[in-house]
Amino acid sequence: MRSAPWQLLWIVAGAACARGAVMPTPLTDDRASLRHSIDSMLAAPETRSARWGVLIVDPERGDTLYSHDAGKLLVPASNQKILTAAVALDALGPDYQYPTAFLAGGTVRGGVLEGNLLVEGRGDPTVSDNIAGDAMLPLQAAADSIAARGITRIRGRLLPFGNAFPDANIGHAWEHDDLATSSGAAIDELLFNDGIARVTVFAGTRVGDTVSAQTSPARTFPRLRVFATTTDSIGPDSVARLSAVKDTLRGDVVVAGTVPQGDSASLTVAFRDPAAAYLAALREALSDRGVVVDDDTIVTDTARVDTLFIMRSPPLSVILAAFLKPSQNQIGEVLFKTVALAQADTGTGRVARRIIGERLRAWGAADDGFLVWDGSGLSRQDLVSPETLIRVLEAMRRHRYFQTYYDAFPVAGVDGTLRTRMRGTAAEANARGKTGTLSNVRSLSGYVTTADGRMLLYSVLCNNYLVPTAYISRVQDTIAVRLARLRELRASRGGGN
Repeated sequence: MRSAPWQLLWIVAGAACARGAVMPTPLTDDRASLRHSIDSMLAAPETRSARWGVLIVDPERGDTLYSHDAGKLLVPASNQKILTAAVALDALGPDYQYPTAFLAGGTVRGGVLEGNLLVEGRGDPTVSDNIAGDAMLPLQAAADSIAARGITRIRGRLLPFGNAFPDANIGHAWEHDDLATSSGAAIDELLFNDGIARVTVFAGTRVGDTVSAQTSPARTFPRLRVFATTTDSIGPDSVARLSAVKDTLRGDVVVAGTVPQGDSASLTVAFRDPAAAYLAALREALSDRGVVVDDDTIVTDTARVDTLFIMRSPPLSVILAAFLKPSQNQIGEVLFKTVALAQADTGTGRVARRIIGERLRAWGAADDGFLVWDGSGLSRQDLVSPETLIRVLEAMRRHRYFQTYYDAFPVAGVDGTLRTRMRGTAAEANARGKTGTLSNVRSLSGYVTTADGRMLLYSVLCNNYLVPTAYISRVQDTIAVRLARLRELRASRGGGN
């Protein structure tokens, strides 16, 4: 891509804005008032120790509307997903579907599979409540397909087959505290419900009663040991206080704490072994369909494995929206490794980093404009400049799959992580923006259409702030709203192109 004559400017300043959602703004803006507004917000003392990076570009004119040294590297948080989604869409195409093969590791005689049922995954992230509606539905369909082939009994076990993602099943340098949460759940070739289960706990009828608990979307996994009790619904114990901790020796989850009478509470549990969770849920689906698994130990002759059927996921166009709009980390890590698997037949982070770096440079990003370590942005070792983000947004604006990419972004005031932001402004149902949040990191980058119909690209990153995150969000939202109200008059354009 030919480099546009964008002047880069780094902003190291504070930020100030009104205590509402966004600052009061006129019905329309020109460039002079836009610059004055952003200068005012970024010059306030409240965030004087923060690091800001801002770049706003009119790509059709090759014109920078606002920037200051935006080549500096910042922690992007989930703005890293902008890069992952772009490279995945470019490499795989919007119609790409994840295949999962179900294989017979033995002969089928009289309705009995005399061997193991093998499942060869390639990372399908759609066996999930968030995409399928119920993560059990794809596995129930798989169980139906097995039963339709006349199999009523599996003499051996359910086993994973192949090793599409041979390296670590968590992202590089993820923080320990994240690993037990839905944000930091592990991924693998077989992935069930984004690597998490919900545990719902119901109080007993009397104070002191043991509570009951159930898991979903699978009823039978993970296994629970429940030590929580029922407390009085009035007084200091009237709020549920629960914990769910994995017992690394026994493999089950210990639920402890208290729940007040007449109440219930839910917890999220991250799987340590994603493939085990997938196969446990598949076993449940087979059992519900009347297919018995004996669990006999049988050594599979891999030279005599037969494919029963291949289950294919919804297309990447659907997956991207489920990835970007809610900012789903596990899909990011799967896409990261899928790019490597598709391009080099090795689904490792090392290969993914090389391939993504090559694509970013081909799109005009500087060698020192990014440092990619994972696909989701959960790693604090990821570093990206606003300039690189704008290069990617512009490359995709020109891309044949742009509409798919654009449609996957959260829409201000409408859906995803922007559903409650910028409502009642010119940016509502207009600005598309990928958010990003880690402690002391807040990002917003994407596309917005001005009052006179021009699409602009914007990236506003902030690191190392000490004010509440909502304060930084108001600055970012106010900038997006000012851009949506921009009406550029020729006489006010000054030295622009």
